[in-house]
Amino acid sequence: MKALEDRYVIDARGKKTAVILPVKRYERLLEDLHDLAVVAERRDEEPISLEEMKRRLKEDGLL
Repeated sequence: MKALEDRYVIDARGKKTAVILPVKRYERLLEDLHDLAVVAERRDEEPISLEEMKRRLKEDGLL
């Protein structure tokens, strides 16, 4: 089965006005956008060491 490809909606002049994406691709793009937003929000935070991160995760019961 051939994978779905992006499709474009065009106006009467042939100008692309919208795009139709497969749902999986759209969801991946939303995930990427969210990840970029998190990075931007945390840009000014001080980095921590791997050991400190492990300690925090253990403290929170996540590791």
